[in-house]
Amino acid sequence: MIVRISQPKSFFYKGGSRAVLLLHSFTSNTVDVKKLGSFLNREGYTCFAPLYKGHGHSAEHLILSTPSDWQKSAEEGYNFLKSEGYQHIAVIGVSLGGLLALNISQNMNVTGIVTMSVPYKGEVYSLKKRVLNYAKNYMQLQGKGNQQISEELNQLTAYSTNSLLQFKQFIDSTMEGLSQLEKPISILYGELDEPLYRDSAKYIFAKVSSSHKSIKGYLNSKHLMTLGQDRDIIHSDILTFLEGLQWQY
Repeated sequence: MIVRISQPKSFFYKGGSRAVLLLHSFTSNTVDVKKLGSFLNREGYTCFAPLYKGHGHSAEHLILSTPSDWQKSAEEGYNFLKSEGYQHIAVIGVSLGGLLALNISQNMNVTGIVTMSVPYKGEVYSLKKRVLNYAKNYMQLQGKGNQQISEELNQLTAYSTNSLLQFKQFIDSTMEGLSQLEKPISILYGELDEPLYRDSAKYIFAKVSSSHKSIKGYLNSKHLMTLGQDRDIIHSDILTFLEGLQWQY
């Protein structure tokens, strides 16, 4: 059965003068941060979540895009908020979004940073496995047969390596710049996620230069923390962090 696939979009929730850039995960889309955006908007924050180039569509679109494309999409989101007149911007991201949040914060002036489930190293094999799982699920939703799916997955496997090597390099270069970060930062991870992400949270906490930094694990959370059982607690903790920032500088 063919399922009609609705295309995800960026979203912009206007609120007060304090703005938040929300950044979603790898192979996913803005639904990752939509509930968080709605919550923060109800608390008076302006929220914008860009959809990265190559995301929200087929796996071919994803593979043909690069980390520099995703970085550009995130930076365009920051610049969009600036163009709308918002001078003070905090950045919040989950997984790849958290990585992009760290990267943006090394190059642009942000009020504060929240990262969730951020990898501090990338293995091409595990990245490729994730892309191929995404591709298979997407093709099944399109109603493609097993034979066609198998053939197309083989083609994707052949030309995905270069893009994923670039992703690994992007992770490495972002981690190398952590010592530049002096803005307040909250580093969150799920206790039910792979151990890599707990290790990553501790690594980021140790490497950033900020004197206002915190780290916290959530007992009932897996990788997509923003959609898990601890969502309401995470929302509250993020709000507390944002409320404690120095929004005038």
